[in-house]
Amino acid sequence: MSSLLIFSFIFIMWILILFGGGLMTLFVGPLSLTGIVDSNSILASGLKVLIAMMFILIWIFLLLKIKNWIFRKSVNYE
Repeated sequence: MSSLLIFSFIFIMWILILFGGGLMTLFVGPLSLTGIVDSNSILASGLKVLIAMMFILIWIFLLLKIKNWIFRKSVNYE
């Protein structure tokens, strides 16, 4: 039973990675910051990086919560 939980965690992890990559390319990539930073493309790229890093931190937090939930469940079965 514990191997099923581990494989389900790996499956959920890959789904979140693919979903997160899709969100990044759909929303953050084409994001236009012309009203905020007019001609400074380095500043615009820096803002995009900050947005992407926030998404990455949220994804890591979600994966940690899912991992803890699955492995606590795994320990309780044994």
